[in-house]
Amino acid sequence: MLDLTADVRTLTARIVDIESVSGGERALADAIEQALGDLPHLTVYRDGDAVVARTDLGREQRVVIAGHIDTVPIVGNVPSHVEGERLYGCGTSDMKSGVAVQLKLAALVPEPVHDVTYVFYDCEEIEADRNGLRRLAAQHPEWLEGDFAVLMEPTGGFIEGGCQGTMRIEVAARGKRAHSARSWMGHNAIHEAGRAIDILREYAPRRPEVEGLRFHEGLNAVFVSGGVAGNVIPDECVVTVNYRFAPDLSAQDAEQHLREVFADYDVRVTDVAPPARPGLDHPAAAAFVRTVGDGQARAKLGWTDVARMSELGIPAVNYGPGEPTLAHTKDEFVELDAIVDAEKRMVGWLTGVDADTAAAAVADAIGDVDKG
Repeated sequence: MLDLTADVRTLTARIVDIESVSGGERALADAIEQALGDLPHLTVYRDGDAVVARTDLGREQRVVIAGHIDTVPIVGNVPSHVEGERLYGCGTSDMKSGVAVQLKLAALVPEPVHDVTYVFYDCEEIEADRNGLRRLAAQHPEWLEGDFAVLMEPTGGFIEGGCQGTMRIEVAARGKRAHSARSWMGHNAIHEAGRAIDILREYAPRRPEVEGLRFHEGLNAVFVSGGVAGNVIPDECVVTVNYRFAPDLSAQDAEQHLREVFADYDVRVTDVAPPARPGLDHPAAAAFVRTVGDGQARAKLGWTDVARMSELGIPAVNYGPGEPTLAHTKDEFVELDAIVDAEKRMVGWLTGVDADTAAAAVADAIGDVDKG
């Protein structure tokens, strides 16, 4: 059971304590569906372990507030615990604190200034073909319709526009097998791959400015495989390379660039996820930056599902209370004050009032519940 009248910090801890490693989100999805189903101003839908809840007030605009409910595997960091002003536990930062804010918004703001669609989806932390948001986009695109979207990914309380694309390639160095006692009769593919490593070592990543935000690319080897036996000169060595590219490039541009960089090698693309441009000039996005981010935004240097929203034609930003550098770590935590601040700012945005008034409204709502 999830008590949506609880303080957002308490709610975060409860959500963390419901284990939801990718592929095992059923218990948390059930709890979210039940909690939202008790709110009469929402219409709730379910697909697998994804839950969608919508207001239908006839507002001029509809916004989508989305977050994934799965986590990476647990490493002795559930249940959660509090130390000082921090809540520790798997998913505290990425991104159950953001999910808690979503749920509190659903409960605290029954008549928002925009119609709202709340999306809680599964399997974000694993392979893309299992991603719950991708499944919803394919099977129920009407559930995701909107004019603007916020992904409650961990951003440290900053608004992060767009996202970088990611591409993995295999760079294959060829050689000729021979007995290692007569190595001169062959050609060592592992040695040949050393030149590819040198290319990576000397590579200068771009730092382009896209729509006013500074991105920072990266090109790195992430795997090396090669060798046949201890007495054989290998005839193949493969270096797997990950390219994180800015949103001024398309996936096709990125592939062409990598083929030029590794022109002397066989190159095979094994995985790609396109980037998303910031889109902060969209009126709804600009208003969000003014209201929630005090007019400030920065680039998202990783990949998030804002790219999937962009593919649907919905401008989107990342915003959440978690700290991205703590995601997936054993000692993951979230600052308790950061969760409260995100709730306050989001309530202010959805109600059309300033942050201080929103904070007072949240406090009054919690006080009324406590008295009841």
